[in-house]
Amino acid sequence: MSLSDIQETIAVIEGADYADLYAAKKVSHNVRYDDGRMDTLSSSRSEGLGVRLIMGDRSVYAHTGGTKFSDAFGAVSKAADMADIATPKRSGEGEMMPDVELSLPSLDVSFMSDLDRRLRSECKYLKQATFSFSTSKKAVLIVRGDGDISRDEHVYTTFRVLLVLEKDGSVETGFEARSLSCGTEAFWSSPNREEPDTPEGVARAALERGLKLLDAVPCPAGRMTVLLDGASGGAMIHEACGHGLEADIVYKDYSAFRDKIGTQVACPKVTIVDDATLPGRWGSYACDDEGTPAARNVLVENGVLKNYMTDILSAKMWGLPRTGNGRRQSYADLPIPRMSNTFVVPGESGFDELLSRLEDGFLVRKMGGGEVNPTSGDFVFQVTEGYIVRDGKIGPIVKGATLEGNGPEALRNIEAVGRDLNLDPGMCGKSGQGVPVTDGQPSLLIKNLTVGGSDA
Repeated sequence: MSLSDIQETIAVIEGADYADLYAAKKVSHNVRYDDGRMDTLSSSRSEGLGVRLIMGDRSVYAHTGGTKFSDAFGAVSKAADMADIATPKRSGEGEMMPDVELSLPSLDVSFMSDLDRRLRSECKYLKQATFSFSTSKKAVLIVRGDGDISRDEHVYTTFRVLLVLEKDGSVETGFEARSLSCGTEAFWSSPNREEPDTPEGVARAALERGLKLLDAVPCPAGRMTVLLDGASGGAMIHEACGHGLEADIVYKDYSAFRDKIGTQVACPKVTIVDDATLPGRWGSYACDDEGTPAARNVLVENGVLKNYMTDILSAKMWGLPRTGNGRRQSYADLPIPRMSNTFVVPGESGFDELLSRLEDGFLVRKMGGGEVNPTSGDFVFQVTEGYIVRDGKIGPIVKGATLEGNGPEALRNIEAVGRDLNLDPGMCGKSGQGVPVTDGQPSLLIKNLTVGGSDA
């Protein structure tokens, strides 16, 4: 019994336009240290597979735990039955992924208690400290009815710090994280990352942000020119623009970017890329979860919309090229168009130049969560670190700030692009699925955004 037997079986399912099988094995370790004690220490292992049939504009999907040939043929039969398609009943023995034996080193978390004690001894305002450290490894196999067989492996490690501080009745939080696509052995030594590269560095960055916010002043509200620092994270590009360029949202949810290929949608200084081939990045992969090779896709070039992000189904339905953006959370989920590493290409301006051009406005050092309507592009984001700027000088930090606007309009209102590109890893949620992504930008000077504040 071999993978070619599976491939031959799904290739001849009559009535299906396309068929594939996705199998995965995953192992993970997780540790959470909270309020002076070890709160969670867990390990998990999972495996399973799914078989998909595409017929016209709909998909039928059957999945099961286990990665044996018998599981695969069982899922093929179940999917065919669900689609009311007659297919030969076959069976087989043996393991479909015999060469995959996943293992992870145990997490050394002895530093957490020492770090907790040091921070508390130095900062009287620190009321609660939570540290979490996790690592995972996943091997995937994709067998397609068109003859392709693909394999990939993903390794993720992340360390997060969340601090709660209180001063004179005011309570604030400070958060910082380091997340890399590598194992724990290389996690603290991997170069060329924007995040602090030691546990203490991550913790002190969170502490510094929290302490600043304790002395923050109320944020004024109004329409302003905004300078998004390169280190602020690419939330606006990811949420307000990136999702609107995913093909299912473009055509099913009527994204604001629908039917705009070849037209000017942004300032001519703006080029936006989604690139899954970047080495070691949180959203990188060799092939997507449909076996399509990873690619560097230029979405917007010099302000002109060039491309949407697709999976196999959306490319087939709307006559678009396959871009390698078909991603899924697990073997139990269908693939859908998703971003990988999405960012604005750096420009030519230095940060000090952009600050001097701002004169009076609002500086965002760090963005938080928010909400976006992908159809209209309207967004509201929390600002976790922001400053009022007067006469080109940075004023005090403010609290209670939000950033509101419209994604397509904001792209057109970008006045200058910095050269300080930063890439920020995170988990992206869509259709109930979460996948690792990276988003980023250099500093951006944007006119006519609405700053919502506590001093309204």
